[in-house]
Amino acid sequence: MKYGNLILNNESARCMLCSDAPCTAACPEGFDPARFVRAVRFENPAVGAGYIEAAKCAECSGECEKACLHYDFPVKIREMAAAAPEAVRAEGLSADLSMEFCGVKCENPFFLSSSVVASGYEMCANALKAGWGGIVYKTIGFIKPDEVSPRFDAIGKESTPFVGFKNLEQISDHPLKENLEILRRLKQDFPTKVIVSSIMGSTEEEWTELARLSEEAGCDIIECNFSCPQMVGEGLGSEVGQDPELVRAYTAAAKRGTKLPVLAKMTPNIGNMEVPAIAAKEGGADGIAAINTVKSLTRIDLDTMVSCPSVNGKCSVSGYSGKAVKPIALRFIHDMAVCPELSGMPLSGIGGIESWHDALEFIALGCTNIQITTAVMQYGYRIIDDLITGTKAYLKSKGMAKLSELTGTALNNVVPADDLDRSTVVYPIFDKESCAGCGRCYISCMDGGHQAIVMGEDRKPRLSGGKCVGCLLCTLVCPTGSISHSRRVKKPGR
Repeated sequence: MKYGNLILNNESARCMLCSDAPCTAACPEGFDPARFVRAVRFENPAVGAGYIEAAKCAECSGECEKACLHYDFPVKIREMAAAAPEAVRAEGLSADLSMEFCGVKCENPFFLSSSVVASGYEMCANALKAGWGGIVYKTIGFIKPDEVSPRFDAIGKESTPFVGFKNLEQISDHPLKENLEILRRLKQDFPTKVIVSSIMGSTEEEWTELARLSEEAGCDIIECNFSCPQMVGEGLGSEVGQDPELVRAYTAAAKRGTKLPVLAKMTPNIGNMEVPAIAAKEGGADGIAAINTVKSLTRIDLDTMVSCPSVNGKCSVSGYSGKAVKPIALRFIHDMAVCPELSGMPLSGIGGIESWHDALEFIALGCTNIQITTAVMQYGYRIIDDLITGTKAYLKSKGMAKLSELTGTALNNVVPADDLDRSTVVYPIFDKESCAGCGRCYISCMDGGHQAIVMGEDRKPRLSGGKCVGCLLCTLVCPTGSISHSRRVKKPGR
């Protein structure tokens, strides 16, 4: 990674992503530097460059930077502009993002997942107007929960404040009648969008009736929430998702109340998700949604000895989401995608999706629908712009005309550990020109690797002959991206 890419990555990460950004308002040329920086932040720099003119921005007086609200020093927008790649105009991207999911045509696969981000008419309407393909409305039921305050917590790492997110929210606290009317209005006002009713009952009769009422309200799909880890009450939430017999029975109960496609939303708080997923299929499910949040305690306040968030001095185990859970979600999606008993079952991917790149990883593992919550809570509905343009730009770069061409293409490359190539090795290659001489690679290799790196008097790293095993830990810790890897060669002695 050269200096230009470092500038793009580091400065976009510093940006506070302001609402009605002053930098854009201050631009005398009428460019949109805020949109440029946001696109870079969400792995879409070429399309972002289309919102500015790099040559003019790099040489201008910097009115955008003078208007920047950053708390220490302005984001270096002009340096970012100078480092920007050749622009790709969003309006010139024509790939078809429509997907068919459970027999329902979706203009794009990006949906709001069932949560606070889809919990009222105005919110959902704003999202659909912004370009989201559909919404999974916050779970409805016959119970009306009494929520706690505060109900959220986040953990970070070093300069990243929001790696994981914990929430204590339960299902919708609006009356059932009000929620059904909202669903009805949404479908009436947005007939081409996909409206999904997420339901949760405590008896078979309730699951059947909620499904019937959702279809009557005009919904397109029903999602059975078998997986909320913070529900209060017996027979609710993730406790259901861990019991295949209940999953089978409640799925069948929901199917008795509707002719609509029914999704079963799975809990990750289990060893093998395929087991309840197969039970859902046996109960009549038309698709699987995964994952819901992971049971967690995020932090302990060492002054009060209370886990966060503190609710009058107490806390409880509840759901964890955000970027940190993406690897867990991908693992479960893969396991279900390759399970013979679930062959052909449509999958809706959820968990840690922030950028188009994240979303396409799920699609490459077989998903035909994507649901997002935590990223919206951080960045707003506007991230749909980068999800759409980033996806289209990627497809163009790969010569693909349709997003559906990508579905499942990564599955054959995930193999059992015993099948991995253990006869060859790749070695690190150090770029001494871009190396800053910090020694991070040396420290990690000495204390967490195989003691294969030595530092010269010039503070540049080199390999100590014969010790390197090709683990490439050094490439992961290098802050300047100055370590690449060699071509693959036979291990010594093979």
